[in-house]
Amino acid sequence: MAKLKLGLQLGYWSSQPPTNHVELAQEAEQLGFDSVWTAEAYGSDALTPLAWIGAQTERIRLGTGVCQLSARSPTAAAMAALTLDHLSRGRMILGLGVSGPQVVEGWYGAPFSKPLSRTREYISIIRQVLARETPVASEGPHYPLPYTGEGSWGLGKPLKPIVHPLRADLPIFLGAEGPKNVALAAEIADGWLPLYYSPFRQDVYAASLSNAKPDFEISQGVVVNITDDLEKGLQPVKQMLALYVGGMGAKKRNFHKELVGRMGFEAEADKVQELFLAGKKAEAVQAVPDQLADEISLIGPVDRIRDRLQAWQETPLTSLLVSARSTAELRTLAELVLG
Repeated sequence: MAKLKLGLQLGYWSSQPPTNHVELAQEAEQLGFDSVWTAEAYGSDALTPLAWIGAQTERIRLGTGVCQLSARSPTAAAMAALTLDHLSRGRMILGLGVSGPQVVEGWYGAPFSKPLSRTREYISIIRQVLARETPVASEGPHYPLPYTGEGSWGLGKPLKPIVHPLRADLPIFLGAEGPKNVALAAEIADGWLPLYYSPFRQDVYAASLSNAKPDFEISQGVVVNITDDLEKGLQPVKQMLALYVGGMGAKKRNFHKELVGRMGFEAEADKVQELFLAGKKAEAVQAVPDQLADEISLIGPVDRIRDRLQAWQETPLTSLLVSARSTAELRTLAELVLG
């Protein structure tokens, strides 16, 4: 089994732009990290910071984890990817995801319906752009090209990109949680970006990944916290889980909560959501099982983390995507994972 690679997950900005992301990416590159990833929600976008970082690095792969489908049309996403791929000399990874109905309908003003068929159609169009074999056309129904619907002037025609893409096989990853969405990633994408993954519960995704290609990549974000106080170290992970399980989705449809249920914590997820939606957020955090938080992260003293890394090494994962607050943390992570 191949040795796990390391990626740096920078995520999306909080209330203010970060001041050290370029420094962290440069240090990660020097330490042998394979990739660096940016994200978007409804604040900073994923592509602009990635271009900024790409201009100030040389080798590290540049991934969006993820670009939201509803933020831009498939041809616009393809344009951005082929542009960044040229500028970075072939380092671009286009990570895509459908996001959720609250963001899609509340922020982008678009319907969330039929996420699976939308994703398939979206990626098909991007593949056409990157292949540049024939003018790009799609019968829809989600992204018809050329558009002939209401308001059309009837003058559209299929087009090829003016710029010849650097790589027709520019890698496309999918962020996916549900069984059908993960199976779709294994079928049509080059890689998968899970939200939560436990190396101790590989059966959760096994069926969905059964048809994955031999070179299929799986890049998992994982919180690493080196500390002698395991209980305290787990608190940030429990806070994140309480937010996603309790509040990142509607009461009757929360994809994150459903995933935690499939991982074997259905009753606990129900309790977390109940407390969170009742405004009892501190109690919701404490209701998150320590076992769940511990399984999806790497928390504790260095020796404990080194031991638990073995379980991750025995999964289908190809990369661990870690966050770091300083270059010193990056160096410790590189020593632990890369040796």
